[in-house]
Amino acid sequence: MFNEMMSRRQMLKAGVAGVAGLSASNWLDILAARASEPGQRTKSCILLWMAGGPTHKDTWDLRPGTDHGGPFRQIQTAVNGIQISEHFPQFARLTNHAAIIRSMTTPEGAHARASYNLHTGYREGAGGVVYPAMGSIVAKELGSETAALPNFVSVGAGRYGAGFLGARYQPLVVTDAARGVENLRSGVNAAQFDSRVNLLDELEQGFHSNHGAHVAQAHRTTTQRAVTLMRDTGTRAFDIAREPAASAAAYGATPFGRGCLMARRLVEAGVKFVEVTLGGWDTHQNNFERVRQLSGQVDPAMSALVRDLHDRSLLNDTLVIWMGEFGRTPRINQRGAQPGRDHYPRAWSSVMVGGGIRGGQVIGRTDAEAATVVDRPVTTLDFMATVCRTLGIDHNKQNQHPNGRPIRIVDRPANPITQLFQA
Repeated sequence: MFNEMMSRRQMLKAGVAGVAGLSASNWLDILAARASEPGQRTKSCILLWMAGGPTHKDTWDLRPGTDHGGPFRQIQTAVNGIQISEHFPQFARLTNHAAIIRSMTTPEGAHARASYNLHTGYREGAGGVVYPAMGSIVAKELGSETAALPNFVSVGAGRYGAGFLGARYQPLVVTDAARGVENLRSGVNAAQFDSRVNLLDELEQGFHSNHGAHVAQAHRTTTQRAVTLMRDTGTRAFDIAREPAASAAAYGATPFGRGCLMARRLVEAGVKFVEVTLGGWDTHQNNFERVRQLSGQVDPAMSALVRDLHDRSLLNDTLVIWMGEFGRTPRINQRGAQPGRDHYPRAWSSVMVGGGIRGGQVIGRTDAEAATVVDRPVTTLDFMATVCRTLGIDHNKQNQHPNGRPIRIVDRPANPITQLFQA
């Protein structure tokens, strides 16, 4: 889609810089709405994406004292009988809001294919279709067409987007939460800004006459939503410097912590889906030290996020998901002095918090080595259907591909995790 847009240099030459200059993050491709329709309250979702595949056996499904259990201790949580890694002490006090899914079992063991599968619910290349990510599905199904803020924001990365749904549902990518969204200020007064917008409208007439309908509509979507966003005071949600110092400090002074803080501010402002990425979980070597460090970033950030959402009466309407693309091998490999764990999609863990689910429980179970699911396997399709049901989306609904083919939001067979919705 970036190739279909006017480049920043072209816009500067046209004399309309500051109106719709394109950033490298491609954030002008789409700016969908943030708020629910008047009189209605729709839910939001925050995906905390652990890129690289976090080890389940050293986070949520430990086996201390066994040959390949590793050095980490288990600690008791706020829920009797649920124990997790010692490196999540803050989150341990919040497990009454959480469901730990210990029986994920998925088909892909390569990073790119597994990430695509867990973002879209489909396997890469299936049917020759580029499928939309869950964030784009949420943007389409729950977003407003008239609000200024986008419905889908990706903080730290933005690899998976709208697919065949088109430019309207692409994510706005914020590379660095500390810097926020750049190019939002026009640098001129209101009269000059309006004059440049009018000039842009005239330029678009020529653009539309020289390009096909699809390209022209994508361009119109880009510029109109850029202008709307630049005029909207809701953009303050992207400015985490406005957050009180004590509140910001609770998230931790890390890019991931700042991303979680931005996610809370965006959901508070009405954004429907925010993804925050923390990479580094591909721990083939030096697994235990790296997992300890990564857990030390996750624990304060995720815990502050959950507490803040709860204190602001937003947790019941906001689903927080912690997950990666797969788990890691129950057995420790022998890679010199710094052993690690390798890719393992057969059995692994994810976490869901809030969104109206019944917290304080563990879903599924693995065997003594955390190697095989022995109770309530949760497939990719089951997980995606569960997310949809939690957010109030019909996972059986079909969207139409541009070629006329109907495509289900979640393919068959998909069985939502009913234990999450039982009183």
